[in-house]
Amino acid sequence: MSRVVVIGAGLGGLAAAARLAALGHQVTVCEAAGTVGGKLGVVQRDGFTFDTGPSLLTMPDLLTELFSATGGPSDLPVERVDPACAYRFADGTELTLPHDPAAVQTAIDDALGREAGESWRRLHGRARRLWELVGEPVLRQPISLPALARMSVRPADLKAVAPWRTIDGLGRAAFADPRLRMWLNRYATYSGSDPRRTPSVLAVTSFVEQEFGAWYVPGGLRRIIETLARRCAELGVEIRTDCRVDAVVTGGGRVYGVRSGGTTVPADVVVSDADAGVLYETLAPAPARLARRLRRTPRSMAGFVMMLGLSGREPGAAHRIFFPADYDAEFDAIFGRRPAPVADPTVYVHAPDDPALRPDDDTEGWFVLVNAPAHDPRGGVDWDAPGLAERYAERILDVLAERGVNVRPRLRFSEVITPADLERRTGAPGGAIYGTASHGPRAALRRPANRSPIPGLFLVGGSAHPGGGIPLVLMSAEIVAGLIGPAGTTRASTGGFR
Repeated sequence: MSRVVVIGAGLGGLAAAARLAALGHQVTVCEAAGTVGGKLGVVQRDGFTFDTGPSLLTMPDLLTELFSATGGPSDLPVERVDPACAYRFADGTELTLPHDPAAVQTAIDDALGREAGESWRRLHGRARRLWELVGEPVLRQPISLPALARMSVRPADLKAVAPWRTIDGLGRAAFADPRLRMWLNRYATYSGSDPRRTPSVLAVTSFVEQEFGAWYVPGGLRRIIETLARRCAELGVEIRTDCRVDAVVTGGGRVYGVRSGGTTVPADVVVSDADAGVLYETLAPAPARLARRLRRTPRSMAGFVMMLGLSGREPGAAHRIFFPADYDAEFDAIFGRRPAPVADPTVYVHAPDDPALRPDDDTEGWFVLVNAPAHDPRGGVDWDAPGLAERYAERILDVLAERGVNVRPRLRFSEVITPADLERRTGAPGGAIYGTASHGPRAALRRPANRSPIPGLFLVGGSAHPGGGIPLVLMSAEIVAGLIGPAGTTRASTGGFR
């Protein structure tokens, strides 16, 4: 039986722990916070409950596969979200997209005109081919130069991947309607990136959301973590909270444990669910070349969150997007030379109709998110500056009112989470939700690999391959478990290195 220590009890860490325990390993999880979950957090106040992390579940079959591989079905219910999302543009146009992909073209036709729906259909067909090229061969496998190279062998495949084109460039080529270009550009933010610098292959995210649908877990997505933690306990995983790892201990050319509070926890294999930058800068110093690459890669965007307890209930889609007139200005503010809070941001609202999350049926809770620059007191935005969070929260309420949704008369309370708060809660530097931004044609190669240069050390979670978001994080855990292998095998005994 191999001893495995997992650093961090976020979704990736717990998923990896469960898979490895099911493969016969003795697994210990060390979590610095007082509770598990990482970015899949929860806030409760006055009878309201808010998820503070992801609010949309796509590809729910990945959860089914995880539980099937670790002992059998869970009792976790998953429900479709229909409509999937409602978009409001600056000119007042509203576009509501259904859960059923067969009905999307008609919905776009009705909102934006017949040519718009046809252009979406063509893009969706192209994105389907992209998914065939990158879904199983790239995203669910370790980073592999041969796999990436195979996408460039056939001219048709190279044209589909188009590494020279950005998401913004793809949208300009595919859509005459600027509102559809704005809709597509938003998918770059799913990896915390600027669509003008994000390779067009990542537009495959739009295909995944439309093709596999939008889903929700009644009681909140936090239940994923709670159910997974129970599965880990059933498998004998030891989860230690308030257990900060200070260093990965190495010797003889490989890892042999972690140090926490002056004590060494021995391990044959270490799996890090910490941010890759933190891992390689402070816990296990990386080779100079890798360290330089990480320092040069820009952080992903962060998020400014408001949780609103509201009196009364108003009908509407669970997921709502309110776009500004100038979307480019948002990315200039976040990724420009002088980062600043976005003056006129896109506002995302999650307002689930879930009785478990509200004190009574005459109330509702809203999770409100705007994209924001990472916390950087030295060279960017200091989100701890006195009064900044309060002023910006008022600005977001103003923006909602300007776009036709004035919630101030209904407001019972507002809780705020800034990028600085997120850094303290999750350990993500600057509160950068996805670690590094996916900028440039080689973005897939620049994301840290699941197998580190240090024998016996592996990376899982949103800052490593294949990226952030629930589906990709679950894929990263599957990859890591596959690299390490069952207890007692050559791979396991050597930490995945032959």
